[in-house]
Amino acid sequence: MGEPVIIDGASGQEEFAALYRDLHRHPELSFAEERTASIVARTLAGLGYEVLTGIGRTGVVGVLRRGEGPTVLVRADMDGLPVEEATGLPYASTARGTDPAGNEVPVMHACGHDVHVTCLLGAARALAGDPGWSGTLLLVGQPAEEVGSGAKAMVADGLYDRVGTPDVVLGQHVGPLPAGMIGLHPGPAFATSDSLTITLHGRGGHGSRPESCVDPVVMAASLVMRLQGIVAREVAGADTAVVTVGVLRAGTKVNIIPDTAELQVNVRSYDEEVRQRVLAAIERITLAEAQASGAPRPPEIVHTDTFPVVVNDPDASARTAAALAGVFGPAAVVDAGAVTGSEDVGEFATAAGAPCVYWILGGADPAAFAGAVGAAGMVRAMEGIPSNHSPLYAPVIEPTLGNGIAALVAAAKAWLGASA
Repeated sequence: MGEPVIIDGASGQEEFAALYRDLHRHPELSFAEERTASIVARTLAGLGYEVLTGIGRTGVVGVLRRGEGPTVLVRADMDGLPVEEATGLPYASTARGTDPAGNEVPVMHACGHDVHVTCLLGAARALAGDPGWSGTLLLVGQPAEEVGSGAKAMVADGLYDRVGTPDVVLGQHVGPLPAGMIGLHPGPAFATSDSLTITLHGRGGHGSRPESCVDPVVMAASLVMRLQGIVAREVAGADTAVVTVGVLRAGTKVNIIPDTAELQVNVRSYDEEVRQRVLAAIERITLAEAQASGAPRPPEIVHTDTFPVVVNDPDASARTAAALAGVFGPAAVVDAGAVTGSEDVGEFATAAGAPCVYWILGGADPAAFAGAVGAAGMVRAMEGIPSNHSPLYAPVIEPTLGNGIAALVAAAKAWLGASA
């Protein structure tokens, strides 16, 4: 897999770019981040941090204590996605991994977690060499964000019993804002995500005799279309929800009507009442569609995972935004609004009873936004840029890394105490 790049106290800007390329070339799936965790642990240890490994299976924590003062947790997620990279970059991933079902799949850092890890380690070096703060710094390399389990696993494994409870939880996610901009939205900032697996039961048979069968493929096709009406007709215009059927599986051969069809459905929302309304509608429509189709048995609906809503504490957000504006300028720190993407970073804050501040780090080429006027122009420019989870996703290396490191340092120092 190649010798990993390790950052030390003498590393410069190009070394961080080399680390990023190395991480991008060697992504790992959720709870399989062994190589990445080793790089994080070795780098932090070399910078003088106390290092704990294997928390929540593959999680890593670096601890730097400097006397009395607040405890500040800064988090970066480490896992990649089962996506085949199509960027054509010289450092593109060709890695393979094994998914939970035991299948070999391509793996890519299609969500930018390689940026997050690089920025965390850059901030680790800067803060270790900065004598101007006091307190305790907790730098967390978190596994399995993509499956919504990593933060919860680390907390359940006694994270705070081992390192102490933070007074604030900080972090960032690279996204398609122009590099040089920071998006920080107070209040509900990242949506709740619910994933469901629906199994529809039909009665299989020969494709030439559909009258003797109950076709689950037709049932599934009808259900997909009916589910799209939930947001359009059952969610108020002032509320927000997204319903996506991301997987539809059925059949093995062109002339065979199968016995079953499987749908995997994802729901995004911010408000708990809206969330419950949408989930109830999915169940109601699924049961009705199966009955209308003459299904021989009711469908199975399994709730497979949930990401909680990420809520940025308003006061903590204002304090952090002021620190970020001091580095990037007030015009570069904007309220980009709530996003319908989901995150599990809030689990750390909820378990600690601490405020959370989580922002978007611009990672897109600013040239793509030339001539964009106002928020509408920004949105139109973003539509033409491959975004997170795309096989074409490729943040610009600089100034993204430099900005991400500076943002984490500024935010952490806004919460740490001043040295005597």
